[in-house]
Amino acid sequence: MPSTTLNQRTASYNGAESVAAFADPLSELRALTSGCGVFELAWRGKITVSGKDRVRWLNSMVTNTIKDLPQNRGNYSLLLNPQGRILGDMYIYNLGEYFLLDTDRPQLEAIRNTLKRFIIMDKVELADSNLSAIGICGPKSEEVMAAAGIDAKGMQPLEVREQAGITIVRGPEQRPFWYELPGDRSQVTGYREKLIRAGAQPVGTEALESWRIIHGIPNYGQDIRERDLPQETEQAQALNFTKGCYIGQEIVERIRSRGQVHRKFTGFEFEGGLPQPGKFEENGRLLAEITSVAEVGGRKIGLGYVRRETGSAGAKLNLGGTTATVVAIPFQKENL
Repeated sequence: MPSTTLNQRTASYNGAESVAAFADPLSELRALTSGCGVFELAWRGKITVSGKDRVRWLNSMVTNTIKDLPQNRGNYSLLLNPQGRILGDMYIYNLGEYFLLDTDRPQLEAIRNTLKRFIIMDKVELADSNLSAIGICGPKSEEVMAAAGIDAKGMQPLEVREQAGITIVRGPEQRPFWYELPGDRSQVTGYREKLIRAGAQPVGTEALESWRIIHGIPNYGQDIRERDLPQETEQAQALNFTKGCYIGQEIVERIRSRGQVHRKFTGFEFEGGLPQPGKFEENGRLLAEITSVAEVGGRKIGLGYVRRETGSAGAKLNLGGTTATVVAIPFQKENL
């Protein structure tokens, strides 16, 4: 059984004290990309939305459709301000009598307070959830889960399945081979131990951060900020253009109908050293902005924004003396 204590290091990740690495982050990354890794989701928080007006009300708050969301399914949504700027992102699950909003803990308070301001005469109640969760990721996840007595076979992206007292959540398409098991603290600790005995490798946040960057998944507060517009982030799966009005919808629709934004979220590969995240200019004009960086097996990669007219895949940019090649995301496995 893999050791869970040898050389274990902790650090803050997305606002939560977490295990950064159990031993070797590269070995842990390989478990996520070619085996099966298990990890605590200490940085995720949840809010429940209940009440008889919850469907209509929540549908008017976020960018994705809620009224058409089937029971035990979820979607990815953004919360905007009236100027169309992004205040937060979340996964929303329809669990029948209530919706569950799942997001990073640093966003919880702002999202909850923003939503509360728009409860006027609506029969809606917001409450913090005490659910903990672990994650499982890797192409052998289904096999390892089955060995631990957990059947995830045939699950669709963002599907929720109840099985003998266990709740299983499959991740979105952008997170391949990703599953989550929510529950109370003792439950998820028991799940984790069973999965390790079945062959899952404990994984820390350093490997998870590299995996996130490889798959081109933006992190709110780091890659997506309040000043950003939805179409700049390239997260089309968060936008529904037929659902009707919601906060910031006028700006999103105006961008769609009148033309694209001037920059886009993309990947980069760097020659030489890793640049520090930040903005890079050329002749006094913003050329690119780097928001996340990682070194994976000797390759130096990152995420950020580039001007659309200069940001086609393969374009080379001089970022303060570092040569950066624009790369489509997710990064292709054979290139890493």
